[in-house]
Amino acid sequence: MTPPQRRRRYPKATPEPTPQPAKEGQNPPEGPKKNPERLYVITGPDGAERSELDLVTLIVAHADPPPSATPEQAALLRLCTAPLSVAELSAYLSLPFSVVTVLLTELLTAELVTARAPIIRQALADRSLLEAVMHGLQKL
Repeated sequence: MTPPQRRRRYPKATPEPTPQPAKEGQNPPEGPKKNPERLYVITGPDGAERSELDLVTLIVAHADPPPSATPEQAALLRLCTAPLSVAELSAYLSLPFSVVTVLLTELLTAELVTARAPIIRQALADRSLLEAVMHGLQKL
């Protein structure tokens, strides 16, 4: 599944100048700065408890985004039609893991998504059991 591609509303008219290397005795030029206020607006105040989500926890959506959902929550619900890990969601939306966990906690309390633990290899069927089933099917 490919993530939705973001498009700029207003394309850049002129290319940005390339940063010059720092001369001896000067501080190196800084890259583009992230706006931490935007993350606070997305998540809201950090007073609520968060769900125990791991990077490999699989998230599955149950319904389409409601009209009251924020754009980030709507994007999460659209991406989660098939099971995706929290790490994948964080990468697709270009948001930090902590922000995604806050958004997912809100969706979990609203029962719009379900969190599942990943499948553990030891819980899979034994090889001898699979061979017995295969031989039984071949005899049919």
